Amino acid sequence: MFTPQGPSLRELTVQALSSVEHGYDLLADKFDATPFRTSDRLLTAVTRTLEGLGPFDSGLDVCCGTGAGLGVLRAVCAGRVTGVDFSTGMLTRAREAHPTAGLVRADALALPFAPAFDLAVSFGAFGHFLPEEQRTLFAQVHASLRPGGTFAFPVAAPPPVGSRLYWTLWGFDATMRVRNALWRPPFVMYYRTFRLADVRGSLAEAGFDVSLAPVETLGRRDDGSPRCRLVVARKR
Repeated sequence: MFTPQGPSLRELTVQALSSVEHGYDLLADKFDATPFRTSDRLLTAVTRTLEGLGPFDSGLDVCCGTGAGLGVLRAVCAGRVTGVDFSTGMLTRAREAHPTAGLVRADALALPFAPAFDLAVSFGAFGHFLPEEQRTLFAQVHASLRPGGTFAFPVAAPPPVGSRLYWTLWGFDATMRVRNALWRPPFVMYYRTFRLADVRGSLAEAGFDVSLAPVETLGRRDDGSPRCRLVVARKR
């Protein structure tokens, strides 16, 4: 993270004490040099999985950030590609990387689209939504898809209880809860609030039929389960 191209500790601290929107505006120019940017390995793996689920015409990247997921849509969609985010700074960087994509500044909880898309994706954004906001988010995506449209996003297998990663994520979430209890505006970013069982229920309530597809190129754990699954939600 602390590379010449990435943000300094001071810059990350200022971001963490800002609102989510302003924090990402501040981080935008260096975001792609941080570990928070979705890895190319994951993007390639999701692309390969989606290729077997199409064809797709138009695509929407929800909370597109600097545009990493727009490349996935370009690979699997035959029609227009659109990204939506509420950070002006992140959209500026996305426009530099994808000058022909449609880019819209909007809150994902109030998407401004008619049912015009065949595929919607999202990468790494769900920690910014509290559990009670997930139903609204999924309903907004549902309303933006054509009948039969697909909402797809990767979900990594949870780390084993007691593992280093387990305690790292637990500690991060605990720190964020303390920060938000003591400082305003809040910065909503949690890793352990997006539980697959709850997510499947919220998607079904929003009007989706939900299935899971293993992302095979990312491998399997020792017990044979996939390291990552693609949630595939089809609009009824």
